[in-house]
Amino acid sequence: MTILVILGILGAIVFYGINIYNALIKATQMVKEAWSGIDVQLKRRSDLIPNIVESIKGYAGHEKDTLREVTEMRTRVQAVPEGDVAGRAIAEGLLSQALGKLMAVAEAYPDLKANENFLQLQQTLDKIEGEVQMSRRYYNGAARDLNVKVESFPSNFVANYFKFQTAEFFEIEDAADRNVPEVKF
Repeated sequence: MTILVILGILGAIVFYGINIYNALIKATQMVKEAWSGIDVQLKRRSDLIPNIVESIKGYAGHEKDTLREVTEMRTRVQAVPEGDVAGRAIAEGLLSQALGKLMAVAEAYPDLKANENFLQLQQTLDKIEGEVQMSRRYYNGAARDLNVKVESFPSNFVANYFKFQTAEFFEIEDAADRNVPEVKF
């Protein structure tokens, strides 16, 4: 009878360990899926940038520094190694800043702002930026869930044994981007 109880307890422990392992695998896959969603949206944005630059170039050709900066930041984003979440976040933040400057330049040209092609590109960029934000939130939520499983007791024993790693968050690196804009009435 004692042997059956011991076997039952060992079986329950093994079963519990398998459940933890499967939960860790699921959380890891959720992080990969979420990163894929961010990657798709950022690729869409990156593919749109040459069209925006070309549209603005025709109206504001003398704004070469701004146009060159956007192009350089896009190239920097594409050079980030696969899986480098922190590096990608930094590069994307710099690209967002450069795009912000580019859109500010566009505001100075009424003919450009009235151009239907440019307006369509701008609307598409706004839509993609919204989707990027949603994808980032989803990714960070999936990363948080994985990190909790990897670091909390008792799943940390299984995570350490099978070498599960925590996931990096996709965060804004520039403190100025985190600031809430001042609104005055």
